[in-house]
Amino acid sequence: MSQIRKPPTMADIARVTGVSPMTVSRAFKTDSLISKETREAILQAAEELGYVFDSTASNLRSQKTDFVAVTIPSLNNANFADTVGGLSETLAARNMQILLGYTNYDMAEEERLIEQLLRRKPQAIVVTGGKHTPRGRKLLENAHIPVIETWDAPAEPIGHFVGFSNAGVVREMVDHFVRAGYTRIAFIGGDAGRDTRGSDRRHGFLEAMKAHGLDTSRLIAAGPPPISMREGANAMARLIADYPDTEAVICVSDLSAYGALTECQRRGISVPEQIAIGGFGAYEIGSICVPTLTTIDAQAREIGRRTGALLIDILNGREDVGDVLIKPELIVRESTR
Repeated sequence: MSQIRKPPTMADIARVTGVSPMTVSRAFKTDSLISKETREAILQAAEELGYVFDSTASNLRSQKTDFVAVTIPSLNNANFADTVGGLSETLAARNMQILLGYTNYDMAEEERLIEQLLRRKPQAIVVTGGKHTPRGRKLLENAHIPVIETWDAPAEPIGHFVGFSNAGVVREMVDHFVRAGYTRIAFIGGDAGRDTRGSDRRHGFLEAMKAHGLDTSRLIAAGPPPISMREGANAMARLIADYPDTEAVICVSDLSAYGALTECQRRGISVPEQIAIGGFGAYEIGSICVPTLTTIDAQAREIGRRTGALLIDILNGREDVGDVLIKPELIVRESTR
């Protein structure tokens, strides 16, 4: 049975290079006063020994870390993956990394993660959405580090936000459908309450329909988020059964919209001739399916990039920073006329 080998230490490097452990420690710091030759010899010895510098003790002394804490509601959502990717790329310029927490669309879980992440003393924290439990919000308010809320435009941000009005973008899609001549319009989304951004889109649908004087009763709950293609198909089947005269449907995401589209195809219902379909998120599948899906591009990667740039400005001491309002784009494709 093999034994786990003890990892090399600074003392091992000091012994090999003939310097003190303190000198070895200094060699791993950018503000080191040791000579270039000594530092190169220490780093070469570390490479040969397979030593990895442990910054934990140094961080505890300085009360500073090199990471930003981030919470996202889903690990397999391409939009959130793009946001994290854009954020990571931007922070890399400052040699900062991301510590990621997964909430599964659960604000109680978000609260627990916020507390755990703050215990690790991040330089900043980025959260998805502008709604939190009362305790979660209090933790963020008292963190004394930069806080950025993304994918939303809260009326009372805790620190700053990088996002948009989820209700507003769906109002824009409803307006497009009405201009195209649709009046009997439905909405497919998750169970109201858990996905706060999805709930905001539902509210935007209701507000826009009321503003146009149209029926608001065609609401189909597809289950708890995240909503899959299968759940979108099931919701479409219920919509057809309950409201067979529906002319158009707006779905909370492109995945649910694709599921709705395939259910129509299984039943021989022509899209958009018999029913139009719109989604949200500008997923790749929406651009290659037949017909292609009308959608809203929320600029997911740009949200990450702008968040990273805002954080760098704040951490550099810039005082004239403000919130970043993202402008999503309505992309009209073949699934609507």
